[in-house]
Amino acid sequence: MQSALRAEGLSHTYRDTPANPTPALAGISLSVAPGEFLAVVGPSGCGKTSLLRILGGLLTPDEGRVWLDGKPLTAPCREIGFVFQRANLMPWRTVLTNVMLPLQVQKMAYGEAEARAQALISLVGLEGFERSYPRQLSGGMQQRVALARALVHDPEILLLDEPFGALDALTRERMNLELLRLWSLHRQTVVMVTHNIQEAVFLADRVLVMSPRPGRLRAEIAVTLPRPRAVEMMASEVFGALAQQVRREIDANGGQYVPDRS
Repeated sequence: MQSALRAEGLSHTYRDTPANPTPALAGISLSVAPGEFLAVVGPSGCGKTSLLRILGGLLTPDEGRVWLDGKPLTAPCREIGFVFQRANLMPWRTVLTNVMLPLQVQKMAYGEAEARAQALISLVGLEGFERSYPRQLSGGMQQRVALARALVHDPEILLLDEPFGALDALTRERMNLELLRLWSLHRQTVVMVTHNIQEAVFLADRVLVMSPRPGRLRAEIAVTLPRPRAVEMMASEVFGALAQQVRREIDANGGQYVPDRS
C-alpha cells in the first residue's frame, strides 16, 4: 500500500552564524499510512518541530526528500493542514472569519466558504461563538478554532506541533478526546509532535522516539490499545506498560524525559 506521507534521509543543520552551526536532524526516514495517527516524542531540542516543518513543506532539508502521495513535496500545499502550539488566530477576525481564512485564500465563493466554516465550527463544539474574537475565548476554545481552520479545506494530512502543550491538564484531556472524535469522523493521516508520553500513547497507532540532537529515529512502538479509546484506558496495565516502554526508549537513547506539568 502506498504511503500517504514518506520521508527518506532527512538531515538539516541551522546555520544562523557560520561559526556556530546547529545540527537538528540526521538521516531520518519514515512512512505514514493513509489514515494512520502517528505520534513523535523525544527530549527537548531533538528536532521534532524541525521534522514536522520539513514534512509540511515549511522547511527545506539539507539532505533527503519528502513524498506526498508518491509525489515530491517541496513547498506547503493545500493537502496538508498545520496546527501549532499557539493557536495563531488573527485577533481582528471573528471565530467564523478565522476559520474561513484558508477558503478565502483559495478564492472560494463567500457563501460556500461561510457554510463550510460554520459546519466545522459546529463540529468542534463552538456553535454560538461565531462572532466572538480570539481575546474572548479560553485557550482550549482558541485551539478548537485552530483545529477547525486546519480542517475546513479537508486536507489529506494533519500535522500537529504540540497543539495542547500550553493548556492545563483537564483542558488538554478534553482536547485529546475532541481530537480523537474529529479524527474518527474524517480519518485524516495525522502526525503529532508531543512532549507528553501519555498523550502520545492515548492518541496514536504508533509512537516514534527520537534521539537527542541531532535527532534520529531510535525506536518505533506500536500502540495495541483498541479503538475507540476512552480516558479510563489510561489506568490499565497495558497503557502503563506502553508508556513505560516509550519512556525507557527515550532514556536509553541518552534523552532525559521531563514530565509534562500542564
